[in-house]
Amino acid sequence: MFSTFVHKLKTKFQSRQLPLDEIKVWQEFQLWFTSVLGQKLAQTEKEILDKYLPDLFGYYLLQCGCPEVISEMQAGTWLKSSRVSTRFCLDYDINQGVSCRASLAHLPIKSDSVDIVILPHVLEYSSEPHQVLREVERVLIAEGHVVILGFNPWSFWNTFRFFYFWKRPSPWNSHFLAASRVMDWLALLGFDVVHREGYFYQFPIQNEKIFNKMGFLEKIGRRLWPALGAGYVLVAKKRVETLTPIRPRWRSQQQQVVTSGLEPINRNKF
Repeated sequence: MFSTFVHKLKTKFQSRQLPLDEIKVWQEFQLWFTSVLGQKLAQTEKEILDKYLPDLFGYYLLQCGCPEVISEMQAGTWLKSSRVSTRFCLDYDINQGVSCRASLAHLPIKSDSVDIVILPHVLEYSSEPHQVLREVERVLIAEGHVVILGFNPWSFWNTFRFFYFWKRPSPWNSHFLAASRVMDWLALLGFDVVHREGYFYQFPIQNEKIFNKMGFLEKIGRRLWPALGAGYVLVAKKRVETLTPIRPRWRSQQQQVVTSGLEPINRNKF
């Protein structure tokens, strides 16, 4: 009887990680960013992007998925620190600041045309995370960069998912992907991870007063358990191996003189 209960519990827990309506679940995640905890996380992730985006250069920057579109009243507010002049956002639905409505697993963008791609929690809410990364690799130019924001399955946040398995609220209904796993996928697609960092070490508490009192966890977490942050950021560069032409070595066709068997002549003998 206990094994049956465990099996049902496991089935229920796995089923919530694969939502039937991917767009609806993503919109619920966008709405979650208006909560106290969501706003705190959004502020931290904006600071993370402000740290790395100024060092990434190019002509075109693309953000796939805009979780901040409801809380910030428009998309693209996380990209203001970037020095790239042309920035545009894609999402599942049209909102303020969204340039185009499209499936993130099938980008309507020309191959080798974008310098930087931002993926904020897109892989966790996608039923085809491998296809999303393949599309990113396709649209990026050589030496282009992708910045990925994700939830860490090895953090304290993952423990709270077991207490919400029957409600399926955001963000607990997403599929937390380990940073090492995403790094393996990137390596298979020809990316080199140049930066990896964990962030947000506080417990998922919606009460703002209690949340502010536990602010000391942020400093302690950065020093003692940097790999146990609720989120992580990966910055990877698209690696392109160029072919070096090898010049053929032509053998010199000089006439060879046979000298074997000949004896020197002594002219003083005669």
